[in-house]
Amino acid sequence: MKRMLWIILMMSIGATFTSPLFPLYQERYHLSSLQITILFAVYALFLLPSLLVSGSRGSGWGLKRVLRISIWISILATLVFMGSQQAWLVYAARILEGIAYGTFTGTAVAFLLKQTPGDKIPLAITLSGITVSVGFGLGPALTGLVIQYLHLMPLRVPFWLLTALLVTAWMALETLKDADFLAQKGKPKAAPAPISLGVPSEISPHFWSFSALPIFTLFTLNGIILSLIPSFVKSVLHSSNLSVSGLLILLLLGGGALLQLLPLASEPVTRLRLGIALLSIGAWLVVFSGSTGSIVLLWIGVLVQALGSGWTFQISLRLAGELPHAEARSKVITTFYLAGYAGFIVPVVGTGVLTYFFDLHVSLVVLNTLASLLVLYMLGYSVRFRRYYAARKQEEIRLARSKAKPAAAGADRGAMTS
Repeated sequence: MKRMLWIILMMSIGATFTSPLFPLYQERYHLSSLQITILFAVYALFLLPSLLVSGSRGSGWGLKRVLRISIWISILATLVFMGSQQAWLVYAARILEGIAYGTFTGTAVAFLLKQTPGDKIPLAITLSGITVSVGFGLGPALTGLVIQYLHLMPLRVPFWLLTALLVTAWMALETLKDADFLAQKGKPKAAPAPISLGVPSEISPHFWSFSALPIFTLFTLNGIILSLIPSFVKSVLHSSNLSVSGLLILLLLGGGALLQLLPLASEPVTRLRLGIALLSIGAWLVVFSGSTGSIVLLWIGVLVQALGSGWTFQISLRLAGELPHAEARSKVITTFYLAGYAGFIVPVVGTGVLTYFFDLHVSLVVLNTLASLLVLYMLGYSVRFRRYYAARKQEEIRLARSKAKPAAAGADRGAMTS
C-alpha cells in the first residue's frame, strides 16, 4: 500500500505542478486571458474522457499496464514542457497532462484496493484522498519556490525536478504485481466492459446529491484558486513574489489534507455539512480580499477554504467507498472523481466567459453565488441523507449480529463436544 500511495503522491504533484508557471507562459508567448483560459480548459477536457475510459476498461487491459502508460505519458508531457519553444507545444503538453492524469485516476484507486488487505480498505481510501490533496498542494509550492529562489531557467529547471519524481513513481510501480490480471492470462477473454458511469440505482440519489455534488462544488471553488491565484496575486494584490501563489495553493490543498486529521465533528454527516459551509465562507473571503486588496484576508480565506476542502473531500470520498457494494466500489469511485474534475472546468470556462462582460471581481462574485446555491441545496438534502445513513448503519449492525450468533452457537457446541 505504501508504494502505491507514493505513486499517487508523485502523479498528483505532477497534476498541478505547472500552475505557477502560467503567468510566465502568458508573458513569454503574449497569451491573452482567453488563451490562458483555454490552456486550463484543455487539461480537464482531455482528462474527463480518459478517466471514464480507463475506469471502465482498466481491469480488462490490466491495471498495472494502464498505470505504467499513464506515467509514461506524464513524463512525455514534462519533456514537451521542458523543450517547448512555441505556444502550441505548451497546449500539447497540457493535453498530454490531462490524458495522463485522467488515465491514472481511473485505475489508481482500484489498483490500490487490490494491493490492500480487506480489513484495511477504508484506511486505504482515506489515505488515498489525503495523498491526492497533499500532492495537489505540493506541486505548485515546489514550482513556486524553484522559480522564485533558484533564478535559473524558470521554464526549464522545474521540469527537471518533476521528471525525477515521476521516474521514482515508475520505479515503484514496477515493484508491484497485478495478481488478478496475471491470473486471467491464458483464460478466454470476457467481453469488454461498457464505457459507462457505474452508480447502482439503489444509492444513486444519495450518491449524486451528497457525494458527487460536494466534490463537484469543491473542485469548482478550488479550481478558481488554482486557475486565478497566480495572476490574482500579481495583478490584484501587487505581489511580485512568485512563490506566494504556490504556497497559497499548498495551504489550500496540502493544508486541507492535514486538517482532515482534526478530531472535531467526527460524525460523517455533520463533518460534511461543516465542510461544504466552510468551503463557501472561505471562497467569499477570497473574493473580498480582492476588493479590499488585503493579502491577510486572502490567507485567512484560503485557510478557511482549506479546512472546508479537507472535510468535504474526506467524507464525500468515504461515502463513495461506503455506499456501494464491494463489486461496484471501483466504478463508483471513478464516477466520484469524474464529477470532481467536471467541476474543475466550471471556473475555468465560467471566468473566461464572464470576464468578457464584467471585471474579474464581479465574475468571481457570480461564480461564488452559483456555488453558494449548490451549498444550500446540499445542506437541505443532508436532513434526508442523515435519516438514510442512520437506518443503513442500524441495518449493518443488525446483520453483523445475526451472523455472529450462529458462529457463537457453533463455538459453544464445539466446546460441549470436547
